[in-house]
Amino acid sequence: MKIKSVYGWLSIALLLGCQPPPPSETALSGEAQGTTYHIKLVMAGVATPLAEIRRQVSGTLADIDAQLSNYRDDSAISRLNNQETREWLPVSPEISGLLRIAQHVYERSNGCYDLTVKPLFDLWGFSRHQNRVPDGQEIARLLPHIGMALLEIDPVQPRIRKKDPLLKIDLSSIAQGYSVGVLAQRLEALGVSNYLVEIGGEMVVKGRKSNGKDWRVGVETPTSLSRELGKILDITEQRGTAVMTAGTYRHYFTDHGKTYSHIINPKMGRPVTHHLLSVTVLHDDPAWADAWDTALLCVGEAEAMRIAEAEHLKVLLIYQQGQTLAEYASKAFAAGQ
Repeated sequence: MKIKSVYGWLSIALLLGCQPPPPSETALSGEAQGTTYHIKLVMAGVATPLAEIRRQVSGTLADIDAQLSNYRDDSAISRLNNQETREWLPVSPEISGLLRIAQHVYERSNGCYDLTVKPLFDLWGFSRHQNRVPDGQEIARLLPHIGMALLEIDPVQPRIRKKDPLLKIDLSSIAQGYSVGVLAQRLEALGVSNYLVEIGGEMVVKGRKSNGKDWRVGVETPTSLSRELGKILDITEQRGTAVMTAGTYRHYFTDHGKTYSHIINPKMGRPVTHHLLSVTVLHDDPAWADAWDTALLCVGEAEAMRIAEAEHLKVLLIYQQGQTLAEYASKAFAAGQ
């Protein structure tokens, strides 16, 4: 439903990489989950050596990859997808927790957010960057096997049951949010309490920069022609805030003059056609934020506005209105800025 992109946020280039960090701040970066990660740490008062922090970050990312990656045949989620049975299947507490979040957002978005969309994502070629437009019969054959309603999640034990053995799960629309949250928890355990953690543009920030100022996050103007900074958010919440953005304007393909977004409506089996281009969500929990930004992008601007207010979400929408771009900030978002 959503491919993360290193270019999803311009903030990394403008706010992280232009200048070397001051002596009391340290920057870590590397590759992970098919994209890049950037971490800024305020090291004042931190006893853990930087080398150990770096080692723990790498180890944490490797552990997450072994659980959630759809590109590894030996990952936990791939093994789960390969088990075509209606029997109860044990899963890790982490996967169980993510599926429970996804089920809630699925219900609140009238089924537009759906982790079982993987076969459709594969059919349209978004999984392997081999895009094509499938015919109606191909889509129709898959639709009966799509739907979170076909997945039963045990509320007590970490296990699931596929009502349809052919059900496949794709965690990519929630995995990077979850990942930055886990990295943030790891940093906390190592004594780091002021940081910015980003993977593929999805981030969580806490505390203050070394100079005492707020962390600043840039929101990209949603255009496929250039990468331009459209808005700067000063994150004043010191307890920790996730900042997630999903957009239709970066990952798409064109066939016979028609543009197809990578955001697929699971009920129709086809990419969405509305005018909503970008959704930014601020939330206490990165996994929830990551799920909500995709869900809102799926439903379109009018329904996204309704859901944002009903769920009291901090949301910024950017959508096409005629020849111009329009913005909508939810009441909760406006109150926090």
